[in-house]
Amino acid sequence: MSEKSAGLGFVVGSMLGAAVGAVVGLLLAPRSGAESRAMAADAMNDAWDGAVDSYERGLRVVSDKINDFRPQVDAHTDELRAKIDLARERMDQLRDTLNDAVSTASDTVTSAASSVADTVSSAAAPAAASDPVHVDVESEAKPAEE
Repeated sequence: MSEKSAGLGFVVGSMLGAAVGAVVGLLLAPRSGAESRAMAADAMNDAWDGAVDSYERGLRVVSDKINDFRPQVDAHTDELRAKIDLARERMDQLRDTLNDAVSTASDTVTSAASSVADTVSSAAAPAAASDPVHVDVESEAKPAEE
């Protein structure tokens, strides 16, 4: 027998067994159909009510856990915000200090350049009045690279 026909035989046998069991159950039932349906409906209602109660209990437990956890999250959030604000203040202070240092250095460089220019001008004035100075610049030939 092949696996396909064995699987089909099992399914057909299961369905036939369920149908025979249902018929025998109805014939041998100690109660009438109306009573059996009422008992089945009561059992389903009880099961539904139990499921709803379990859901609501679970929901309360989860809500309580979330509410217990929320203050910790809020505390950490506030702590992080305070650290970010402190870092921003430090960055502003560093930027201001750096701007002041750059401005001071710029003023010092400008003053030094002006002083050097004045010194060069005053040294060049007497030389311009006398004979011009001739400077020869010799360049050395570099050996060819191989």
